[in-house]
Amino acid sequence: MERAPRPHDLLRLAPGAPPFTDAPAWVAPALSRAPFVVVRRAPRSGDAIAVGVRGGVRSERFGAWLEPRWIGEVFTPENLRTRAPDSARASLPAFVLLRAVAPIIDAHGLDWGPAGSAGFELASATPAITPASDLDIVVRAPVPLPRDAASSLSDALSRAAQSADTRIDVQVETPDAAFSLAEFARAGVRVMLRHADGPRLAIDPWAAT
Repeated sequence: MERAPRPHDLLRLAPGAPPFTDAPAWVAPALSRAPFVVVRRAPRSGDAIAVGVRGGVRSERFGAWLEPRWIGEVFTPENLRTRAPDSARASLPAFVLLRAVAPIIDAHGLDWGPAGSAGFELASATPAITPASDLDIVVRAPVPLPRDAASSLSDALSRAAQSADTRIDVQVETPDAAFSLAEFARAGVRVMLRHADGPRLAIDPWAAT
């Protein structure tokens, strides 16, 4: 593995991966349908990686730990942005919006990709998006993103979401944390940083440690 998996990466479980301890009853069938977990933002436990399992409904979410040897394949949001959904599902609003935002984000020179339900469906080929689903996007920002550029990007993405008749949630990822693009786009507002060890407020997300 070239690098450690990061939050939002989807991991295909390797054949023979053991069941998760203390998992609710829905977890085994969910992993039988789609043997994928998503990397969570949490401190590591030894070498184990914090992951989440998703079931068939929003209330079915389970946090667990995965030893790296049981990772069969890693799908990053950046990888998934070039994947197309099944043609029969491409007209769902979230997928329509995903196509619409690509040139908008690319124009800002940022690495990005889909997360949440859209990312899960594109990685696993298992239906996860519904007509009411919003679109979750991850934007990588290893260096500071000026607030005026963030505001311009946020406005353009909001207009695209309105045109697609759905919603968009953009998480900006620094090397150490994540925050909402919409929050950061408001000048002078402190943003809620999501760190592995818990949330904190900051004016400058790149200066916070």
